[in-house]
Amino acid sequence: MKEKRTWEKILFLIRPYKLYVLCSLLCALLSVTASLLIPVFTGNVIDTFAEGAAAHGDRDHYLLILGVVAVIAAAAQYIMAAFNNRVTYRVCRDMRDKVSRKMHRLPLAFLDNHPTGDLVSRMVADVDTFADGLLMGFTQLFSGVITIVAILGIMLYLNTLIALTVLILTPLSILVARFIASATHKFFEAQAAIRGEQTAMINELVEGQRVVKAFGLEEEKLAEFDEVNDKLQQVAMKATFFSSLTNPSTRLVNNIVYAVITLIGAFFTVSGGITIGQLSVFLNYASQYAKPFNEISSVVTELQNAISCAERIFDILEETDQVPEKDPAISPECKGEVELDHVAFRYVPDRPLIRELNLKVKPGERVAIVGPTGCGKTTIINLLMRFYDVDSGEIRVDGADIRDMTRPDLRGRYGMVLQDTWLCTGTVRENIAYGKPDATEEEIIEAAKAAHADSFIRRLPKGYDTMITGGGGNLSAGQRQLLCIARAMLCLPMMLILDEATSSIDTRTEMKIQSAFAKMMKGRTSFIVAHRLSTIREADVILVMKDGSIIEQGNHEELLAAGGFYANLYNSQFVTVQS
Repeated sequence: MKEKRTWEKILFLIRPYKLYVLCSLLCALLSVTASLLIPVFTGNVIDTFAEGAAAHGDRDHYLLILGVVAVIAAAAQYIMAAFNNRVTYRVCRDMRDKVSRKMHRLPLAFLDNHPTGDLVSRMVADVDTFADGLLMGFTQLFSGVITIVAILGIMLYLNTLIALTVLILTPLSILVARFIASATHKFFEAQAAIRGEQTAMINELVEGQRVVKAFGLEEEKLAEFDEVNDKLQQVAMKATFFSSLTNPSTRLVNNIVYAVITLIGAFFTVSGGITIGQLSVFLNYASQYAKPFNEISSVVTELQNAISCAERIFDILEETDQVPEKDPAISPECKGEVELDHVAFRYVPDRPLIRELNLKVKPGERVAIVGPTGCGKTTIINLLMRFYDVDSGEIRVDGADIRDMTRPDLRGRYGMVLQDTWLCTGTVRENIAYGKPDATEEEIIEAAKAAHADSFIRRLPKGYDTMITGGGGNLSAGQRQLLCIARAMLCLPMMLILDEATSSIDTRTEMKIQSAFAKMMKGRTSFIVAHRLSTIREADVILVMKDGSIIEQGNHEELLAAGGFYANLYNSQFVTVQS
């Protein structure tokens, strides 16, 4: 049932290219027709040799026609292949485009819960496998089916008894191929899933190679990889073995058909019912009749693999999109006012994280969020940016519920610098201007200077034109973070989010950055998440979080004077150990 639905979805993708498919079918018909005429004229040529010199003129005539028909068959085959390639690779292009667009519509919860390598495997390897199966289906299935039908028609016309014999034995080949194909589908399905798991593991190992080496875990990780690799090998072997039975099984049935035709044809020839040339025609047709079954059996095997991969792709396409935008959406004037009203949220249904969170931030205020790991600091950032929607309560920006605003409008009001730096493949200049592609050279350099990144950028091989590859693997962690800070300083929206924005920067540079941040945050609403409490002493309001709730609130001096959780946290970082 699932396979049938998958086929319906594939046909829906092919529908825009139905004209190409029709042209391919016509070319297949022409190619098959021309190919099937070749044995007829070959038989005629053989009969002219049997008739002797008197038939010399007819022989030349048949040879000329034979040559023309062969050229037509080859040309039609070439044009059919061109149409098939166009349909196949356009369908695959559309499929990748749909998956790519879907990725941008999926909630972050889906992306957080699925390994990156598995998603990459679906978009790349699975689509390629699907393309191979689809192309083989177009190329061989069309011409194979037409060949079978046409040969049966011709054989019925030439000799009904021989044709009926072939027709009676034909279902055996089809039943054998169908039985084996249905049995192999589950193996191809498992193969595609394990291949995605393996790709995810490879992606993880490549990204974390430094950590693996630092802890001396090479052998353990190799053992884990070998385990997955062995699983893939076993499933792939089973899929290949059982699918490979299709071809020899159908060949056996087809050889039986060929032998029966030969015996019956020989009997008719001896009795004078048909000529030797006509017998050669029948034997040619018997051979051509068997060939499409062998090809179709191979096609069925490839299609089973392709269907398994297509199902994994459609699984992504059928995932539930993020909550749609309100229509019409509202866009209040950007002032920088933020309010959290009885907000509750949980990542896992049975594990509450944030309960009844209330907060009101005035325009231009600097709000610092501190607390132990896992208390919900970064979760608040995710909710403010609407990467996740609240379970209950409201978050209002400039007086409007953020669910009534479009996500681009909401996120355009914030500038973000995160602890996890992300740089795209491109030049240093392009990465700084990522959020403002139309920025001038002067603006980019000014932002880099404000982030204290200009000096190290100019020391790079090509300065601002230096290519950044592998997510910034050719830069240090501190340099990557400085570029992300420069990116935020270039945009300068009304609200800022700094989530451990200086965690990878040395203390001296951090002091300079803090000074730059102070200028940048002046008059702008700012949310600062930090573990190093020295970076937040100038904040207007410090929120102390524990277990998803705000347990203390005030400025630095007020919280120290209170002698509560914040005071203990602060003193634990700056206490002097007496010897």
